[in-house]
Amino acid sequence: MTDHDTTPSPTLSRRAALTGLGVAGAVAGTATLAAPAIAQGVQDWKMVTAWPKNLPGPGVAAQMLADRITALSGGRIRVKLYAAGELVPGRGVFDAVSEGTAELYHAVPSYWGSKSKGILLFGSQPFGLRADEQVGWLAHGGGQALYDEMYARFGLKPFLCGNSGPQMAGWFRKEINTVDDLKGLRFRTTGLASEMCSRLGMAVQAMGGRDMFQALQSGALDAGEFIGPWTDSALGYYQVAKHYYWPGVGEPSSAEECGVNLAAYEALPDDLKQAVAYACESLYNPVWTEYTTKHAQALKQLVEDQGVMLKKMPDDVLVAMGNAAGEVIADLREDSDDLVKRIVESFLSYRVSIADYMMYADNGQMNARALDYTYG
Repeated sequence: MTDHDTTPSPTLSRRAALTGLGVAGAVAGTATLAAPAIAQGVQDWKMVTAWPKNLPGPGVAAQMLADRITALSGGRIRVKLYAAGELVPGRGVFDAVSEGTAELYHAVPSYWGSKSKGILLFGSQPFGLRADEQVGWLAHGGGQALYDEMYARFGLKPFLCGNSGPQMAGWFRKEINTVDDLKGLRFRTTGLASEMCSRLGMAVQAMGGRDMFQALQSGALDAGEFIGPWTDSALGYYQVAKHYYWPGVGEPSSAEECGVNLAAYEALPDDLKQAVAYACESLYNPVWTEYTTKHAQALKQLVEDQGVMLKKMPDDVLVAMGNAAGEVIADLREDSDDLVKRIVESFLSYRVSIADYMMYADNGQMNARALDYTYG
């Protein structure tokens, strides 16, 4: 875990500690914990988010997290969710929690590059880690200690609490046939993908999901990516841009995070620290697998019912993107901040190790599954 966290970090230790809380009783909201909750006092925490309320994907996940912290704490921490703009703007949640306006937020690390470029690696990396690899780096490759060290600078305790899985390359109003077609293209993206695209001559713009729809509709944007089929279809991008490109190499996965005010977190007794930590950790797989399942369903509907043209980005364009991404990572390795350099080296070391293995493991299985044979 972190220098600021005196509780055990391994998953089994968390679960063992939570057994002491009576997890089943906490989730069910039983009366067993009611008396201790009253005796020890109830804390009302505000969660601010970067999303519209109940937006399919991240908005839904944020509410799940608020509910789970409340349940696992036995009601001793009551979390109330505020959607983007209700208490603070969506892109203001990091500062709001850092300053103590709210106790925690739900967003993505990809939004905080202005704080430090090193933060961006904890969310997604162009040509980087998949969802399982991302949490593997943090839990088993030394990433969490660096994540904690970086966020402590801002008075925050960070946790990953979900992942969108592989994102799409985006919605384009016109076809992309060569690298030259990208030059001058007004494109919405975020995080390190923004820097990759800028190096290819794209005019990158940062904006929220709903603003992206309006910009595509008005012609202020030529293209943009947000998340993937499930969330994208809910926002209606297929109505204003019919070319839907894959793969989303800018974000092979995109981790969602919970940032907790560090002073508020450290003031908690150990069992409530564990409740907050486990609420985040235990949502990672449910959130990721819900995205994956509903992305698959939504993509089929977009193509069959909405006339979306699903297209693969040409290989020469992908190679150009890979080279641009490599330049971005090379620059980060030379950053003036020693912590940023240590984060990059840790990420690269894990990426090399896991990529070598995946050639024989997941890649091998997926390639075999795609062969032409009769099944079922």
